[in-house]
Amino acid sequence: MRGWTPGSDTTRTRGPAARGRASVETPGNPGTVADQVGGRVAQQRAPDFPPDDAWRTGAGRDARVAGTPQRIDLMWLRRFARRYPAPTVAGIVALLLILLGLLAPWVSPADPLRPNVLARAQVPSWQHWLGTDFIGRDVLSRIIHGAKWSLFVAVTSVLLGTTLGAVWAVASAFFGGTFDLLGQRLVEVLLSFPPILLALLLASALGGSTWTVILSIAATRVAYGTRIIRSQALAVKEVQYVEAARGLGSSSWRIIFWHIAPQCIGTYLVLITTSLGIAIVLEATLGFLGAGIPPPTPTWGSMLGEAASMLIPQWHLVVFPGAAIVIAVLAFNQFGDGLRDALDPRLRGTNL
Repeated sequence: MRGWTPGSDTTRTRGPAARGRASVETPGNPGTVADQVGGRVAQQRAPDFPPDDAWRTGAGRDARVAGTPQRIDLMWLRRFARRYPAPTVAGIVALLLILLGLLAPWVSPADPLRPNVLARAQVPSWQHWLGTDFIGRDVLSRIIHGAKWSLFVAVTSVLLGTTLGAVWAVASAFFGGTFDLLGQRLVEVLLSFPPILLALLLASALGGSTWTVILSIAATRVAYGTRIIRSQALAVKEVQYVEAARGLGSSSWRIIFWHIAPQCIGTYLVLITTSLGIAIVLEATLGFLGAGIPPPTPTWGSMLGEAASMLIPQWHLVVFPGAAIVIAVLAFNQFGDGLRDALDPRLRGTNL
């Protein structure tokens, strides 16, 4: 074997196997039998991984740098924006509404609580872009501050209710038996009430305050979160790695929080985004009926309620708060639908 001798540092590919190409020296590893042609070792090359997939296979330092989590997140966001343009626009609108609420004290043109009897019920003008209400308060400032309170109530109540429902659902699916049976009967009782009726009953019984409204709306989200996430947890419970963890002696709570709950995160995120629109409508309804956050705190629903209390409501006192509610609900619903399609493997790739 002229091409290679044991213990040599390099081997030179020659003969018919290398005909038509330059002679290349390769490391001393002779390779597999399939790589040896006539007793001579063929050239061995590392696989050429694409830059985006190299980090998954550990292909060198440069590949790991190119596959940092920040780069992966940006790639996922670009792919989401390309495949789902409408939900992307809706997500941007929802983000702008949240920023508007957070920056309300600095971006509102006037004090939303200060009346001006000389400028009562004025239509939109250069001085008051969206007009004034029946005691002269600036409508634009009240809508901006109303975004802060309406979105705060909606986000907090949805996070509280959906999280409680998710924990309940995973525990119910894992333990089963009497605990699951009683839990599902209680869920059915909660689902038998219309959400607005249940929220109105709780808000009226607990009294009017911000946290009362939050707890009332959160109670309507618990049952929906439990019913949907429980079905996902039941499917994950039967997967082999869960059985393996149980066989290795892992505790029940470790299996729940480390093996079953992480597989329900996608469903949990979709539930939150799609429930935000419902929570905004519930808060506006409670405010319109007088069971929401007590005045003078501005909310979109209370602004509509105040306009309806007038003998002849001014058009701008109805249109602009109503438009804010519609835009917020559509933005969160559209973004939630897009996020559901992106996270659901059965729907992935359908909107190219």
